[in-house]
Amino acid sequence: MAASSRLMITEAERRFPARIRIAVPPEGFGRQLDDMAAWLDANCGAGNWAMTPAGLRGVVNDALAIFFLDTALANAFVVRWCLGYRVETYEGSFRLREDEPTRRIPAPHHRTP
Repeated sequence: MAASSRLMITEAERRFPARIRIAVPPEGFGRQLDDMAAWLDANCGAGNWAMTPAGLRGVVNDALAIFFLDTALANAFVVRWCLGYRVETYEGSFRLREDEPTRRIPAPHHRTP
């Protein structure tokens, strides 16, 4: 692990009390990583989360850690991005869901007479 990675991890562990670890899929994250970062910015705020490498068994890029200021936000992330209906872990890391969650259909506008 690079020295800058270790510094980044140490800083995130010091600053953020909640952490989740996500296993990197064999094919990588692809565009999903950008979508996750956009969701984190929109729901947590740009400076209120951090993402670092979280290698298992000495392998640097097989997992990543996401740090949160609040456990409620960490739970919301798990429900949205991980296999929320049955949270699966692989060697202590969450696995990402392969589908999109069902979108909420808003109620039609109501007019009071």
